[in-house]
Amino acid sequence: MNKFILAIAVFSVFAACGGDGTNPFDDETTDDVDDGDDGDDGDDGDDGDDGDDGDDGSGIDGDRDLPPGTTSPTPDDSIFRSEPTTGHPGDGMAEGIVYNSTDDTFTVDNLAFDGDNVYSRGVAVGSLGPYAVYEAASQYTDPTTGSVINQFSHRAIYGISTSTNTQFAIVRTGAYVDYGFGGFVYQRNNGVTLPTTGQASYSGTVAGMRDYDGAGGLEYTTGDIDVAIDFEDFNQNTGLYGGLKGEITNRRIYDINGTDITDTVLARIETENEIILNSIPTARFTISDGTMDENGEIIGEMHSNYIDGDGERQVFESGNYYAIVADNDDYNAGEIVGIVVLETSLDPAGDARETSGFIVYR
Repeated sequence: MNKFILAIAVFSVFAACGGDGTNPFDDETTDDVDDGDDGDDGDDGDDGDDGDDGDDGSGIDGDRDLPPGTTSPTPDDSIFRSEPTTGHPGDGMAEGIVYNSTDDTFTVDNLAFDGDNVYSRGVAVGSLGPYAVYEAASQYTDPTTGSVINQFSHRAIYGISTSTNTQFAIVRTGAYVDYGFGGFVYQRNNGVTLPTTGQASYSGTVAGMRDYDGAGGLEYTTGDIDVAIDFEDFNQNTGLYGGLKGEITNRRIYDINGTDITDTVLARIETENEIILNSIPTARFTISDGTMDENGEIIGEMHSNYIDGDGERQVFESGNYYAIVADNDDYNAGEIVGIVVLETSLDPAGDARETSGFIVYR
């Protein structure tokens, strides 16, 4: 993926905002999510009861395996990252992601059967909280014969911070029996001055999509996220430092048309696994040393848990988070942009993957 394409689009966003630092998508609100067009078969899912605090699993050890993108990052420069192609087949295939501010559309290259590569603002769901939702055309007309070709259900979510210093985009489809083709990108558009003492707290919302391995289908997800960084400890060494914790709460699942299906998904998982879940479990960052580097890049593992009938903690989801710290007009290290990828095998509809983006502020 061309690491400069999304960055170039930022300048057109600035022009659309008139340089006043406002979110270009705040014309549509979203807590109640009205969602997009149709999607493929297969309901969503992942949930469970809220597990308690604690850190199951291990953190990052050994060399940091940063996603593809900026090859020689520094604290003073912009940083771009994209989804690795080394995970599931189809990961990281979305290329040429460009936001077009003049007509509020998204251009996405390298995904088959997504119309003419131009994604328009979602009809049933135009936004999820502060983040905008886009959808590819459902049909394409053969220019020679006039025959109509049905397209796959591709969706994109785009977020840009109020300072316009950070942004992310996620593209997924529910058209395949496995996870299918898609990708994500996230970036910082300037440098950062990281504190070397003290702590900072951040809060915001997440929005994402769920797709399945073993069944078609695409759903939207939302939640609240809180992050805290201890810039002083763990002690700095070898360019890696900082303690970081975070959690995603109040998680909800919506079908492709924006209907809240959280309870349906929970019931399905409870029945299949003979467990009781009152809500989708809180997803927590695994606390580890070496989570953040001097450039403000953060990578780590995360998980969610539920308590089984014997009172034992069990893993509900596991995965990774990827993030970058940025300055804004209010504070040094004033915001964080990131991506979360979580998977669970407990949903009888198929192994479910949630890919979410977030921007949080001090």
